[in-house]
Amino acid sequence: MKNPENAFKRELTSGKRQFGLWAALADAYVIEILATSGFDWLLIDNEHAPNDVRSTLGQLQAIAPYDISPVVRPVTADAALIKQFLDIGAQTLLLPMIDTEAQAKAAVAATRYPPHGIRGVGSALARASRWNKVDGYLGGAADEICVLVQVETVTGLANLSAIAKVEGVDGVFFGPSDLSASMGLLGKPGDDKVRQAICSGIREVLAAGKAAGVLAPDRAIAQEYIDAGATFIAVGTDVGLLNAGATQLAAAWKGTTTTQNRERGGY
Repeated sequence: MKNPENAFKRELTSGKRQFGLWAALADAYVIEILATSGFDWLLIDNEHAPNDVRSTLGQLQAIAPYDISPVVRPVTADAALIKQFLDIGAQTLLLPMIDTEAQAKAAVAATRYPPHGIRGVGSALARASRWNKVDGYLGGAADEICVLVQVETVTGLANLSAIAKVEGVDGVFFGPSDLSASMGLLGKPGDDKVRQAICSGIREVLAAGKAAGVLAPDRAIAQEYIDAGATFIAVGTDVGLLNAGATQLAAAWKGTTTTQNRERGGY
């Protein structure tokens, strides 16, 4: 048996732009519906959604039959959590709050088996290796693992060049909401200063030969980031789609107006 190819990693390497959707409803049935929607990738969120390792497993299994790539975001870039998500079959990880070169190196090390890293060896118990039925899994696992680090503070931006150059980091993702807060612009992820910082960051990441990503539910702002060269872009969230659709439908039938308590460029 062969290790499943990480199509998302291959596309990023080729430079082909990938459009994704944030999945935060933490439900396998919902994410299977999303898997048929035509996006290139889906983000299974554990940082700001009520997910855990077990619910993430169910969603990975629900997505598996479809031509779409899952990306898993742990609640933190903790080596023990990274190990668990890799063992249940996640091949692409988005690791939050990476501020320094050392943190980026530690994140990569957590995805590699010794002697190249510190990932614990438990492949006989793991879905990732299909319970040791994948030929040469231990030696080839890293080839199909995609490590994306999230830069979302002014400290991270200051260290961006060094972070992007870390061997094993495949891409850098910018989080506008946390970045705006770090810049003293809480609740204003679409502010001119935030957008300019992200556009500059995208170009810096590309110059290091890595993929650059961002979350941009606002179409006009997303286009700014695309024009700056963003390689993978999340253009919406399942929560946002459901919330907006249900609110608008109710308003249409009740003859009321709708309001959204959301800053431009945020969730």
